Amino acid sequence: MRWPRRPRLRTARALTAAAVLASVLTAAAPYPADETQDGRLTDLVNPFIGTENEGNTYPGAAVPFGMVQLSPDTGHNTGYDHSHQHIRGFSSVHVSGVGCGLGGDLPVLPTTGEITETDNAKYAARFSHDDEEASPGYYRAGLDGGIGAELSATPRTGVQRYTFPATKKANVLLNAGQSLHETVSTKVQILDDRTVRTAITGRGFCQDTEPYTLYTVTRFDRPFTASGTWKGGKVSEGTEESSAKSGRNGAWVRFDTGKDRTVEATTAVSYVDAAGAATNLRAEGGRSFDHVARAARSAWEDRLDDVRARGGSDTQRRTFYSSLYRSMLAPNIGSDADGRYTGYDQKIHRAKGFTYFQNFSLWDTYRTQSQLLSLLAPREARDMAVSALHVDEEGGWLPKWGYGTVETNIMTGDPVTPFLTNAYQQGLLKGYEERTYRALKKNADGVPPADSPAVGREANKPYIADGYVPYIKGRPHTKPGDSDYDHGASATLEYALSDAMLAEMAGDLGHRADAKRYAERAQNYRKIFDGSTGFFRARDADGKFTGPADPAESEGFHEGTSWQYQWLVPQDLPGMVGLVGGTKAANKRLDSFFAYDELLKDPEKTAREVWVNGPYDYYNADKYNPQNEPDLIAPYTYLSTGQPWKATDVVHAALTLFTDAPTGLTGNDDLGTMSAWNVLSSIGIFPVQPGTDTWGLSTPVFDRVDIGLDRRYYPRGRLTVKAPGTSTNDRYIQSARTDGHDLERTYLTTDALRRIRTLSFEVGDSPSSWGTSRHDGPPPLN
Repeated sequence: MRWPRRPRLRTARALTAAAVLASVLTAAAPYPADETQDGRLTDLVNPFIGTENEGNTYPGAAVPFGMVQLSPDTGHNTGYDHSHQHIRGFSSVHVSGVGCGLGGDLPVLPTTGEITETDNAKYAARFSHDDEEASPGYYRAGLDGGIGAELSATPRTGVQRYTFPATKKANVLLNAGQSLHETVSTKVQILDDRTVRTAITGRGFCQDTEPYTLYTVTRFDRPFTASGTWKGGKVSEGTEESSAKSGRNGAWVRFDTGKDRTVEATTAVSYVDAAGAATNLRAEGGRSFDHVARAARSAWEDRLDDVRARGGSDTQRRTFYSSLYRSMLAPNIGSDADGRYTGYDQKIHRAKGFTYFQNFSLWDTYRTQSQLLSLLAPREARDMAVSALHVDEEGGWLPKWGYGTVETNIMTGDPVTPFLTNAYQQGLLKGYEERTYRALKKNADGVPPADSPAVGREANKPYIADGYVPYIKGRPHTKPGDSDYDHGASATLEYALSDAMLAEMAGDLGHRADAKRYAERAQNYRKIFDGSTGFFRARDADGKFTGPADPAESEGFHEGTSWQYQWLVPQDLPGMVGLVGGTKAANKRLDSFFAYDELLKDPEKTAREVWVNGPYDYYNADKYNPQNEPDLIAPYTYLSTGQPWKATDVVHAALTLFTDAPTGLTGNDDLGTMSAWNVLSSIGIFPVQPGTDTWGLSTPVFDRVDIGLDRRYYPRGRLTVKAPGTSTNDRYIQSARTDGHDLERTYLTTDALRRIRTLSFEVGDSPSSWGTSRHDGPPPLN
């Protein structure tokens, strides 16, 4: 069954900033009523999912991968919390699902009457969820005092429409001095009777970081009747400029809404300079709020339309499309409309032939979201990878957790290697292969110099010499961010995984000596295996195993325990299975880890009461943690132990944790990481070896999924995944076929996905022998 399609720009969706803008700003015509049996796909998206219980998402307005995320802040450290009752302002920059305060720059709030407070916690406006709504590219809330606020966005601007009561004192407060992070310095300037400009320099994400500067210019659709600034607690009228090293600092403007009650404003942002913000305003401003909101919804409809899911429950469809939406909120455009961007050397550069992207939460996204974007947004994924190369060439080292124009060094290991080798293996880096390899080799074999803000593979010297990263308690941090020495055991596993992926790339490119060397290093996971306990264990600088012997109480693992990290060896699961005593012993351990017997009796209860213990409860556990990154691949281990039906059982139980309520995410979404896990697992294809082209298979939750693909990378232009009759009971694969040909293996490669049109599963109510032979699982690498 083919779905009706409107004219598309799929084969011409360009890489340039101008083309990204055009796809968003093209006027959105109403869709035909019969376009889809379900109406607009944007109607299935609930941006409030994840706004409680530390999902840390935001409900405000953004376009796919946009620089601007205009959203309300309520006092939560990452922005919005659905349980709060006051809005402090609508700020221009947010990062979806992060665990620490970041962004929240320039909270803007409409008020009435005299301005007596400059602290947004005190002048915050009360609101009710009964008078609040959100959809992709649009947000609205009714504030106390009879004020209505509406938000929408283009790639580089946030557009606001405020509806006031009839008054001569309708105010808009532009707060430069309060953000979700530390402000280092701020400046506000009232340029004329319609325009306010700011420069906000901030720092901090979980720990101290290098500062970055965001420039904004806000243009109102009509003149103010009065304006002024504030600094600290002092409010001034008629002043045009205010600067502060830190603390409260802002501007206010006033309108007479006795006859015309609406005020529209467009805020353009830039990470380059004030001229960049002005350029972005000229390029993307000047359009009415209604036009921008229609265009933003059209841009999202175009993205969501790439995946058409049939069957499943209403809740499954809503959580699926909401997850697909969140998967495409980041990384974010970093270059201005003229192509200029600020590099990691803090100098201005110009992107030529690509759009520069920023905000790379690589420890999170390299396992799921990077692969989903490679599949559904390959041109943007290509530009993201190219942008990472420019970070190396301009800033001196590849990113680990980059925010805006700076490196934060948050999290551990070497996530940039599987991120870039994935792009290479998916065919996105043609013409950049050797350039990418040189950057990865430098990263894999060295350590950034002392004057570099990056930490890279900080513990490379002992790792290369001894085969493991030592766990050293209390070692002073030499740079802001996390240290691999604080998490020596998990850092060892992450380094070894990355070495395996780099060995594959080296071999492909003919660097045989390097390939052999990295392949040998990929076996370093064995160096931290303690045969006396049968688990991985941290080792100190002298080589001795350290910390409690009980794997549930282990030390040296970042946000997890040895139980949860034990399967993070996707490069060599057969080798890992051998270490724990063979296939039978491995399956017994997996069953214990997933509480499999309990899961069969009550999957949802097991997921919520046995597995999950709280959004930040990472330690002292011997069970699967589906809400954090180290365990994202773990359910698919069964594909390599001859029991693939159990992978489906575990995956489908974990999927019950995704709901369409504000609490409907499994912990932090981490720039779409968890959402991408939901999307891929619901479709039935999952990147079981991140950094390669291998996709593990499990039963989809939908009867049929039609995926539209970019013909430049997938010549057939689409892939259909079928599982007629799939349900809670009929979830076991009896057989699989690709374009009518039997498929016994439990995996496919990207090359195979490019060649086929249809992946079909026959499902039943009990396990079968499908995929259970010795060589049916994903093969080890190197």
